[in-house]
Amino acid sequence: MGIAEKGTPRKRAPPGRRFWNGEDGSLSRGMAVQGGGQQDHARSQEPGLDQAHAPGQGKGRVQCPQGQGVLGEEPAVPQGEQLGKGEELERNLPNHVKRTLARNHVKFYTIDAVSIAQELGLGNRTNTVLQAAFFKLSGVLPVDEAVQYMKDAITHSYFKKGDKVLNMNYAAVDRGLQSVEEIRVPDSWKDLPDEPLEQTEAAGVPDYVRDVLIPVNAQAGDKIPVSKFLSFADGVTEVETSKYEKRGIAVDVPQWLPDNCIGCNQCSLVCPHAAIRPYLLDQDEAQNAPEGFTTVALKGGKNLPEGTRYAIQVSQFDCTSCGSCADVCPAGALDMQPTKLTDQARKLWDFGLTISDKDGAFDPYTVKGSQFKQPLLEFSGACAGCGETPYAKLLTQLFGDRVYWANATGCSQAWGSPFPGIPYTVNKRGFGPAWTNSLFENNAELSLGLFLGSVQQRAVEKARVEKLSRALTHGLEKPKADAGDTPDAAVMGAMKAACEDYLAAFDDFDASRKAADALMACAQASMGKLTNSAQEVCDEVLKFKDQLAKKTFWMFGGDGWAYDIGFGGLDHVVASGANVNVLVVDTEVYSNTGGQSSKATPAGAVAQFAASGKKTGKKDLGAILMSYDNVYVAQVAMGANYNQLVKVLKEAEEYEGPSVIIAYAPCTSHGLKCGMHDVQGEMKRAVESGYWSLYRYDPRKENPMTLDSKEPTMDYLDFVAGENRFASLTKSFPEEAERLFEQGKEDARRRFDHYRRMAQEQ
Repeated sequence: MGIAEKGTPRKRAPPGRRFWNGEDGSLSRGMAVQGGGQQDHARSQEPGLDQAHAPGQGKGRVQCPQGQGVLGEEPAVPQGEQLGKGEELERNLPNHVKRTLARNHVKFYTIDAVSIAQELGLGNRTNTVLQAAFFKLSGVLPVDEAVQYMKDAITHSYFKKGDKVLNMNYAAVDRGLQSVEEIRVPDSWKDLPDEPLEQTEAAGVPDYVRDVLIPVNAQAGDKIPVSKFLSFADGVTEVETSKYEKRGIAVDVPQWLPDNCIGCNQCSLVCPHAAIRPYLLDQDEAQNAPEGFTTVALKGGKNLPEGTRYAIQVSQFDCTSCGSCADVCPAGALDMQPTKLTDQARKLWDFGLTISDKDGAFDPYTVKGSQFKQPLLEFSGACAGCGETPYAKLLTQLFGDRVYWANATGCSQAWGSPFPGIPYTVNKRGFGPAWTNSLFENNAELSLGLFLGSVQQRAVEKARVEKLSRALTHGLEKPKADAGDTPDAAVMGAMKAACEDYLAAFDDFDASRKAADALMACAQASMGKLTNSAQEVCDEVLKFKDQLAKKTFWMFGGDGWAYDIGFGGLDHVVASGANVNVLVVDTEVYSNTGGQSSKATPAGAVAQFAASGKKTGKKDLGAILMSYDNVYVAQVAMGANYNQLVKVLKEAEEYEGPSVIIAYAPCTSHGLKCGMHDVQGEMKRAVESGYWSLYRYDPRKENPMTLDSKEPTMDYLDFVAGENRFASLTKSFPEEAERLFEQGKEDARRRFDHYRRMAQEQ
């Protein structure tokens, strides 16, 4: 059941924007009851809100122009003017929704559950308000009886939390009954025409967006002709399309307070949806910035012209209102404020996308420097506050334009390819991750296959460059003008030097990119100035230029894949010694398929197939892989140590051999009492309690083990008490809970002591 956002007037003008189909996103929380009895959801058909879940397949690198999205604009309501609820719906509901309501004689009701919950101190927890409204309208139970059941359940669930919590929830029930308002559905809505789609065409969106994304998100995918999919028959589809959805679902968004900002960029690092980004502006860019694009003097940096400015910009249309950025800000520079989905807000975000990259200003392998790199994962289908996507986003910032990304089935596949809005994108050069999805069982083998194929392709390309170098040497040493030859000794010498520089940098990830770019530039400039034999080889090098720069290979997935179903394949690939990398986002449960217990689930946690708490301890995947002695292994938790995470990713990429990173990723299925906005804080508490340990095992070092965790300062039992997956066991099986929690505590302590002994060995 949904709600309407505008039942209680807010202290701001209602947004005046309109989606391509005329619908205002703030009204996505509508409630409709058909014929006064049977409940029906009159949910919005706006792009991005009700996404199709058909999984995408392999993703290619396809660059689309920076369009204006699928949004059109409508003049905002004048300052100070408030629309009545009926007027607002008349203004913003798309015509096809109005027709459905009128032709089916739907009784239409709204309730501002968001405002009610916030007013009562419940934050964004609207479920109790909405449940009360449901019982009032549905007729499933007599209202008085339903209310009694609800309040009895509240008492049972929350009596230990005191009267304040009980009374907030009792009040939520009462307000849910009192605040439902019926909206009159006029007969004139029956014959309204569809709004034209010229707005999308005027915005210059790609054909794929117009022909596929918009219809699918409008739940009209069955009307798309098969011909529109012929170009995707090979399994490769368009990327960077999620940016056109502009979901507009945030209730509150972060407002930047520049006077407080210290420029640490932690807000950008933890954002699950890449909806907040830092920028460096030169003087011209700062002067040409639109009104409202605030900048401040840059703190730190090098190799930048005088007058360089710093800015933080938020996409109000793409934010999910999780609040993670505001929670981690150490300086109080972000304040969550009501969303303003206006044309001006969009212009500010779009301007930020035009700001030039300032490479070299900060070390990209630092927290601050990494966030000035464009994220090549944006606006995914992940839950608000997701613990997985910040890891993936950071990976794309560090290596994303040359990543071969093999993604196991699971949450990361669901939010990574929620067709048709693909969140993986490309940089300004037109390069981005080459992403593909595989089953649980063989994702590791797929990644190994990609690696072996690329190794062979690059070896052939290296041989071509070596052949070119020999041809240039011969031409310089024994100049002989064949028919049609017009060699230029200086150009040939420069080309030969570029070949040698490239060959020297062949195995270096960063250096090979620069050397490859220099070689390509030199090759383009030398056209018509080489000997015929050298030119022939040079043309072959250019033909396969995408293989010049060194690639990096990452397999990505959850614990269900790495610990369980795909462990055999993972073990096989790691044992091969291949130079591949693994990032395991460990949610300690099968998050995507219903919350089933996995071998990563710790003792005492409640999950599907472990309703009375998991009886066995958590599998130590890292310790198993360390036994090979030639595998780089690390455990990370972003919120516990940002710097360690960046360091680990860099070390893993540099290591010439298999690397495995196990990343702690709190999930909505854990039932965090702190809320998903504090996922990063939960990571920190996990480490402080000894529940999760940070370490790096680097076989290159005399003593490979480095323990990055300190002695626990928080009680393990206090940590597990903050998550419903553990706390619920205390209610259902208190004696078993006590036993299993002590077992889990002992397991965690034993692992920490083991890691510490390894780190102390000389």
